[in-house]
Amino acid sequence: MSPQPNAAVGAPLSRVDGRLKVTGGADYAADHDIEGVVHGVIVDASIGRGRITGIDTRTAEAQPGVLKVISHRNAPALDYRDNPGSNNPAGGRRLRVFQDDQVLFHGQPVAVVVATTLEAAQHAAGLVEVAYDAETPSTDLSDGDAPTNTPLTYARGDAPAALAAADVRMEMTYRLARNHHNPMEPHATIARWDGDRLTVWDKTQWVIGGTQTELAAVFGIPVASVRVISPFVGGAFGSGLRTWPHVTVAALAARETDRPVKVVLSRRQQYFGTGFRPAYEYQVQLGSDRNGRVSAMTHTIRSETSTYEPYGEQVLPVGQHLYSTPNVSQTYRTVRLDVNTPVPMRGPGFATASIAVESAMDELSYKLGIDPIELRLRNEPETDPANGNAFSTRRLRECYTTGAREFGWNRRNPKPRSTRDGDWLVGTGMAAGIYHTLRAPAQARLRLDADGTALVESATSDMGPGTYTSMTQVAADALGLPMRRVTFRLGDSLMPNAPLHGGSLTMASVGSAVLGGGNQLRRQAIELAVGDEESPLYGVAADTVVVRNGRLHVKDNPARGESYQQLLARNERDCLEVVGSFTPAQSRFTTEAYAAVFAEVAVDARLGLVRVRRMLSVYDAGRIVSPKLADSQALGGLVGGIGQALLEHTVTDHRDGRIVNANLADYLVPVNADIPDLKAIYLEGEDMEADPLGVKGIGEVVLVGVAPAIANAVHHATGRRIRELPITADALL
Repeated sequence: MSPQPNAAVGAPLSRVDGRLKVTGGADYAADHDIEGVVHGVIVDASIGRGRITGIDTRTAEAQPGVLKVISHRNAPALDYRDNPGSNNPAGGRRLRVFQDDQVLFHGQPVAVVVATTLEAAQHAAGLVEVAYDAETPSTDLSDGDAPTNTPLTYARGDAPAALAAADVRMEMTYRLARNHHNPMEPHATIARWDGDRLTVWDKTQWVIGGTQTELAAVFGIPVASVRVISPFVGGAFGSGLRTWPHVTVAALAARETDRPVKVVLSRRQQYFGTGFRPAYEYQVQLGSDRNGRVSAMTHTIRSETSTYEPYGEQVLPVGQHLYSTPNVSQTYRTVRLDVNTPVPMRGPGFATASIAVESAMDELSYKLGIDPIELRLRNEPETDPANGNAFSTRRLRECYTTGAREFGWNRRNPKPRSTRDGDWLVGTGMAAGIYHTLRAPAQARLRLDADGTALVESATSDMGPGTYTSMTQVAADALGLPMRRVTFRLGDSLMPNAPLHGGSLTMASVGSAVLGGGNQLRRQAIELAVGDEESPLYGVAADTVVVRNGRLHVKDNPARGESYQQLLARNERDCLEVVGSFTPAQSRFTTEAYAAVFAEVAVDARLGLVRVRRMLSVYDAGRIVSPKLADSQALGGLVGGIGQALLEHTVTDHRDGRIVNANLADYLVPVNADIPDLKAIYLEGEDMEADPLGVKGIGEVVLVGVAPAIANAVHHATGRRIRELPITADALL
């Protein structure tokens, strides 16, 4: 990584911002104390499709403390310039807040009440009367008459011919429920105008390229006139990757009332005010020989999107890259429904596709009587089957063997429904995971001050993986400083540019910029020292000087050297400063992260209740900068996979498009009692083809393969193959 001794990178360190968070000192979007702030409460459409024919705001406006009620009747026209650089789906026409009388989905903002107190705004919002000309919405993915967008397709070989010639042919259809992110912190925005300049305190995963550029486009102002501040994000899982309507509502209300306005979505509003993982229907046709060599696989995929924007995911790569199948055909259609637009959710596309592909492979293993791990080993490619590229690293075989050994896979009876523990049927299952290694241009500013401390800044985000900590680790090692003398700051659009915080690309991208800047700044200090006649290092070859604990010295002669403080003071320098940058290079290799997931479940033979007993995942994810943070991600991914497999399911009333379980009482997520013995193992190594840090990213791959491992374990326990997630008790009775 660098010539400096690595004291921080690779160490299981606690979060540098942990004390702030547990003591309430971390300011999330709605926590900022902005002088004169007032409150906005959004009024949501109560129909799933149609037109607004009237809005009566007189009673609401008469309430004490109410400043204004804004709707399409009195809102100014907004520019809504094209903004292709933001995370809006390509094509379509993004939702325009309060610009017309059209209702496109249930819960769409139709008005906002602004009042001096939250209570006054909430009360008045309930008094706004909206009349509609309602139509019956189309919200069901199974509706065969719903229009679809132009499909994405992929093919290699001749899948139909190979299927027809295969010794074994199978066809399965998997149905996967819509999931919502449900982060602990609700989405919130505070907006304030100072003349023609806008400042927002926002919950966002994309400070510059997302919130800043989108607000500039919506209001027709220069990007530099928008400042976005987002130092802490209380979980997001992808829901913060778009600038949702409430952000525009807050900025619009602030401009119309000439007051700072705070808008916080209620837990119910989270379900239609932000996006979701779309529902899927995924059909697999599979052909193989009697030895388990898969010769052909077809994938026919449908997922939901909104009528006004096409949203598609990276759902095809799993079927292209994971196995050596020579004949593959894929068709992926998005179905236009009267819903709001989906958005990436942890492991987007990959986690969904893995459910179908890994369940299908498990079904084949039982049909042929081949161990599920052995079947995968027989179909493991030597080079990327999609493009012929060599793999930078692909240690999936090692993931399988390590996981099998640690999990005790050899102790299982392969026969379904063969193992009992009293009333419980016990089963084990496994699945593979894969996620592409993403990188993007990034910058970081590093400043070494005369007191021997360093400040590092980048306009990235931290929704939970520990960006503050990991970047401090990288900077500390690059500069040769202890962690306590390095401060990392993020979440402000005035800082150097950073890409979106998602897709497991932050460590590879921003981390590489921090590393490059740290190396550059350290070399700058060394050059200053070896060229300074009064320095003990004068005349020494620069490449023989190292820095440890803030002291520059000759590598083989620690006594000959001086501290950063001494060097800067003697040269009358307040600081040294650089801007580090990273631009990903084109690679001839396929760089991906891999996982092997193992699960043991128990199913009540009489009641059909499923309990996960233990889980293990093994990862080939390159360099692990912080094992403690990696565990936080990996174990969290296993928990999320339990929810995806057994609990999470957004229920829609198709009569009017209303989400029935838009709350945490009825939308089930795993709680402490659902979480068993979880363990993660990381293969030692690095991937220097991926980036200068050698990391691949771990935040996304940790969810991929978890749900199918559980579903496969349920089949092994019960002998029942459930192809619809989540798996509920009634499906097993």
